[in-house]
Amino acid sequence: MAKLSIVTAVLALLGMANAQCGSGTPHAKVTGSGSSFTASKGSSTVYTGSDYRAAIQAAVDSIGDGQRVSVIASGSIGASTITIGSGKIFEGCGTINVASRSGKGAIESLNTQGVQIPYLTMTGNPYFGLRFYGTKDLTLGKITMNLSGGLGIRFDRDAAANSNVKMDTITVTGASSHAVETWNINGLTINSVIAKDVGEAGLLLQKTTNAKVKLVDGNNVGTGTGYATLRFANNNGQLASGAYTTNVVIDKVVSRGGGRGVFCVSQSGGATIGTVNLRDNTNNAVLIENCYNLRINGGTVNGGGEVRISARSEFPNTKDIWITLKVDGTSVRESPCADNSNWTLSGSGGRNIC
Repeated sequence: MAKLSIVTAVLALLGMANAQCGSGTPHAKVTGSGSSFTASKGSSTVYTGSDYRAAIQAAVDSIGDGQRVSVIASGSIGASTITIGSGKIFEGCGTINVASRSGKGAIESLNTQGVQIPYLTMTGNPYFGLRFYGTKDLTLGKITMNLSGGLGIRFDRDAAANSNVKMDTITVTGASSHAVETWNINGLTINSVIAKDVGEAGLLLQKTTNAKVKLVDGNNVGTGTGYATLRFANNNGQLASGAYTTNVVIDKVVSRGGGRGVFCVSQSGGATIGTVNLRDNTNNAVLIENCYNLRINGGTVNGGGEVRISARSEFPNTKDIWITLKVDGTSVRESPCADNSNWTLSGSGGRNIC
């Protein structure tokens, strides 16, 4: 039994080691520091020199479908772009510092299939940190962005749609725009989006269907704006048939300070939020505006702006809303009245509902 326990422990440790960035034997690597970098594939050198971005791109270009490149070195790519093709696995084990290139991502994968980025640490001020469109079976793992501006992860609006996108833990600090912004995804799974000191939204979902998100956590997100820790916009959750059958499920939203906590707007809906924990949002804690078939099944709002159902005249009225909340230190208001609003409220917050 003792031998079996030792073997089990060793296997567990090996499993943990294999799960680390750069572990095992990557097909290609980028090593070096300062102004000296080497990209190698196996025993062959594919680049050596002072250009960090060129070293990374050479390593990426050297691998094929299902192969892995590990960027061990840290450095700066400046205002340039790393491009990842179909089937490639990209690990950013060092810290990749970036600068803004108008309309472009510091790292891009466009019209590709089966790309994986299991690990990435990025700093700097990108236009987009990661940029995607036309992807299928894209997997993002543990992505950490400690930025001084820009937008974290972007799926383009006016480009080919995406399907089956998976993300593990996305942590974005210091972006001047959104932490994560999606357009045109059918099939999205996210473990967590953690946004801190972000200028606009934490997680902004647009024209995205069949989505499942475990946690959205925002601290000082969208201060002074109409954005929110979690925002549904631009027909998010509307199925191809035009229906708003529930297909977007968010387990939990946590929001502290910043702008709004939860915002559903511009003909979005088809969504269920399991629970919220919203405190001291300076704009609406919750705003539901021209939104259809939305449920918030529980949680608390404490202080900050009001919880409100609203509507603009240019869209069909808000419809089919179910809200269960404990509200303290702020008010609840419905104006204009939604079609089929259902409130289950507790707490001391004032109420002006239909």
